[in-house]
Amino acid sequence: MFFETHDGTRLSYEEYGQGRPVVFVNSAMLNTGMWEYQIPFFVENGYRCLTFDRRGHGRSERPSAGYDIDSLADDLAAFLEHLDLRDVILVGHSTGGSEIARYLARHGEDRVQRVAFLSAILPYLRQTDDNPEGIPQMLFDGMIAMIRAERPKWLATQAQAFFATHLGNEVHPATIEWMIRMCLDATPWAVLEVQKTVYYADNREALRNITVPTLVVHGDADFSAPVEVTGRRTAALVPGAVYKEYPAAGHGLFVTHKDQLNDDLLAFFKS
Repeated sequence: MFFETHDGTRLSYEEYGQGRPVVFVNSAMLNTGMWEYQIPFFVENGYRCLTFDRRGHGRSERPSAGYDIDSLADDLAAFLEHLDLRDVILVGHSTGGSEIARYLARHGEDRVQRVAFLSAILPYLRQTDDNPEGIPQMLFDGMIAMIRAERPKWLATQAQAFFATHLGNEVHPATIEWMIRMCLDATPWAVLEVQKTVYYADNREALRNITVPTLVVHGDADFSAPVEVTGRRTAALVPGAVYKEYPAAGHGLFVTHKDQLNDDLLAFFKS
């Protein structure tokens, strides 16, 4: 199934179950397959689960433009409008969290019942004079250079840190291979553009203005989005946010801590 965005790009989406709609917004590089352990669980618990492939990812069209944070947020808006979704629960992982925050700032909360930020790259990653807690430009530029030099190698070397397997999280090599294949399916242009977008996206004001119930979940061993830069600051900025920090969890907690995450999300949905 496909829907058309603000600039005519066609994006692929999936829909399962009935009940209150839950829209899962993907991490950068990953596609709808990343929710392997969430969508069946929530369908079985009476929710209508929906997710779509970001432009340049998965089965969606692969344009050269539209990867700025405002356009990506507008893609999410187009999806909600296409299906006329109301009382939606938005669940975003990593870059998906950044897109949700910008969606709320640009389009309001009329369609949204509550929000969950999972390992989200928020509120603002770039280190600046008024954001000294951020990541230095030099480190970001180094990461981009490694992606450009040999993307498969970079992904393979990130696997241990992504899942924090060095801290005892057991992840089968087949699962790691599956995740790497999923990431490599995104176009190289989309990967580079989205990495730049999420690094430069300042969502601090957007978070301060959120009024719907919000859950923030983050691992204390997250290498991709260090908790002291992202998760803790996000929870502090969102009024009344519920914050859960998972010990020894990395960025890929939707796999390594799937049972705990699903239970926490379900409790939040029902609260």
